[in-house]
Amino acid sequence: MGYKVEFTLVNGMHDCVQTPVTVELERKGDFRSIRLTNLTTGETIPCQWEVEGDKILLSWIISGMPAEASHRYLAEMADEEVEAEVEGVDVREVEGDIVEVRINGELFTKYHFGPQYARPFFYPLIGPYGKRVTRGYPMEEIPGETTDHVHHRSFFVAHGDVNGVDNWSEGKEHGWTVHKRFEKLISGPVYGRIVAVSDWVNHDKTVKLMEEIRDVRIYNVGPDRLIDLEVTFVATEGDVKFGDTKEGGIASIRVASSMDVVRGGRIENSFGGINEEETWGKRAHWCDYSGQVEGKVVGIAIFDHPDSFRHPTWWHVRNYGLMTANPFGWSYFYGDPNRRGDYVLKAGERLRFKYRIYIHRGDAAQGKVAEKYNNFVNPPKLKR
Repeated sequence: MGYKVEFTLVNGMHDCVQTPVTVELERKGDFRSIRLTNLTTGETIPCQWEVEGDKILLSWIISGMPAEASHRYLAEMADEEVEAEVEGVDVREVEGDIVEVRINGELFTKYHFGPQYARPFFYPLIGPYGKRVTRGYPMEEIPGETTDHVHHRSFFVAHGDVNGVDNWSEGKEHGWTVHKRFEKLISGPVYGRIVAVSDWVNHDKTVKLMEEIRDVRIYNVGPDRLIDLEVTFVATEGDVKFGDTKEGGIASIRVASSMDVVRGGRIENSFGGINEEETWGKRAHWCDYSGQVEGKVVGIAIFDHPDSFRHPTWWHVRNYGLMTANPFGWSYFYGDPNRRGDYVLKAGERLRFKYRIYIHRGDAAQGKVAEKYNNFVNPPKLKR
């Protein structure tokens, strides 16, 4: 039998536009669908939910909510299935060890996890004008693009010193991230979700170093794109030492070559630092890389959440097109061999990182990156 829940959402000091939000509601019985109505505006809103025990995690996209506003909502839990009013995000495993992600029918990205690769990665990332915003090499060679650093595979997770194993490069005796299974592959009107479990192993795959849980949500916002990335490392095999090296990035992106600073692009961070000279090795809440792709200016920002390890993170970001969040490479970033960023994750413990990737029109200012970061870390909250 269905039931209803009313609740109020209170916004902070910034307008919310195309902002994902999730609230936790008490589950009072069984249901098969939820109809969500904004009682303040009278709109029926596409929503999505997951049930965890006696809790409902209800998600939707706030299309627009002024600063300091309050909106009243009605969630109606019903016994019958209701078809989604929008096509949404479709996540499905296809041939060749690939998970394909489409947003409203259009390809957005593919998650490549086959054993032939040193580590899983997303390629391509399709931006707001329908063009690829990450470099093609080495997945495909595109005329005019650079072909350095074969291990910079579009959008990936890696680190160059884990118990002495190099799981960043693809050089001699590099380590591997071996995909084991998917915990979740979810499609829906609000987001698509991929939860993948992998083992980090040594060069010949005989020694397991730790386990990785990669939780990715891709939201149905447009024309810009939002990806939430949570990476959790689990010390399943004993202590794990993350070594001090600049060669790494828990969230790592290689932008399309036409966006490189050396070709007219621009790097900017949350403190106003510009390009590699003012952003490399510096701490910042976010970093943005923008430039032209086929005549249109686009940008990619990585947001570091306050819940992340060692927030705000340090950035390994280069004028030649690389941008990574790296909280470990202190001796390089500070130019002091005695200032070490090593970290030991004790046996049985977990280490969590939380990021948002924002692919937008224009540069950081035009894309309102600072405002979008605030939406990420200060979203509207449930009034208790």
